[in-house]
Amino acid sequence: MVGMVGMYSAAAHAQSKVTLYGILDEGVMFLNNVGGPTGGKKIFLDSTSGINGSRFGFTGVEDLGSGLQAIFTLEPGLNINNGQSAQGGTFLGRQAFVGLRSDLFGSLTFGRQYDMVLYFAQPVTTQGSQAGTAIFLHPGDLDNTGNSLRVNNSIRYMSPVYRGLSVGGEYSVGGVPGDGTANSGYSVGVSYANGPFTFGGAFEYFKNPTSTTAGAGFFTGNANGASQLSQSLNKGYASASAYQTAVVGAGYAIGPVNLTTSWSNTQYAGLGGVLAGSAAHFNNVDFAVKWLATPALSFSAAYDYLKGESVHTTAGQTVGNQHYNQVMLMADYLLSKRTDLYVEGAWQRASGTSSTGAPAVADIGNLGDSSNNHQLAIRAALRHKF
Repeated sequence: MVGMVGMYSAAAHAQSKVTLYGILDEGVMFLNNVGGPTGGKKIFLDSTSGINGSRFGFTGVEDLGSGLQAIFTLEPGLNINNGQSAQGGTFLGRQAFVGLRSDLFGSLTFGRQYDMVLYFAQPVTTQGSQAGTAIFLHPGDLDNTGNSLRVNNSIRYMSPVYRGLSVGGEYSVGGVPGDGTANSGYSVGVSYANGPFTFGGAFEYFKNPTSTTAGAGFFTGNANGASQLSQSLNKGYASASAYQTAVVGAGYAIGPVNLTTSWSNTQYAGLGGVLAGSAAHFNNVDFAVKWLATPALSFSAAYDYLKGESVHTTAGQTVGNQHYNQVMLMADYLLSKRTDLYVEGAWQRASGTSSTGAPAVADIGNLGDSSNNHQLAIRAALRHKF
């Protein structure tokens, strides 16, 4: 009997797998003007705004038979300069989920997860297609194509890939006592790949995206409760009772050259206070090209344009008529399969009136408002995967 138990335990163990993995992405950052009206030049070390924010994690798979598996992922973000958690001090800030995966039917998972924008739309944007860092973000990352925000309390379904087509959907349970829909939201996505052509699109909606409870709501989902609406580009819209974004993009590869373009529309609706009855609309378009010069060396270039539409206050003042032009360049060299060196830069110019009613100022990658309408950012970094 003891022998039979031992044989069973060995067999069960052989069908399970737990993997430790991680990425350390450390860079020297230079901003020519940051810190708001009294700001200036800034040079600093950064490990959270690179191609991959530094992290480590555990992923596990257990074979349940008949093509069914139990899966989990636990992934903290890491600031290696001070040893603290990234994502606003959230320990498992990047991902924390458990679920089931079927070869035939796809996967169903539960926890803190990425949204459909990341999986389906981001790969055909300037940041995703070029493997760029925060410097390659759309201004303000309003459409979340830079994965600035995760989704708490979420239920996610991802289909298998069928003839190049895949779909997914996610619902976040708000969890507010007495209100079954407050702080809740959903996202859906679709992608298609056929030879050199790729297409991706996603839609996301959240009700009451800002919460007074730290760690709740879409914009305030990190442990410190800080809102993503913190810079002049969109801080005037923190009263929004609803948020939505739609993103579509496509890519085409011609030998060693990869071309992509995307468009997104982001809205903050149900504004309160002096903007009561109004909604803020943003449209973003980008174009990017990546050239694989050798198997180890690549170059990327991209252009992004963001337009914020005018919003009127109850007193008749016009705010939010904003324009952002941004150009980005990057070179990446592989020292090995796991280690690379890269350098990148971006220049941004803003014009018009910000969401606060003041003149619009530049802000690359949500690294901080400039004191004027232009900003230059440069990053030189080392990345290692394990």
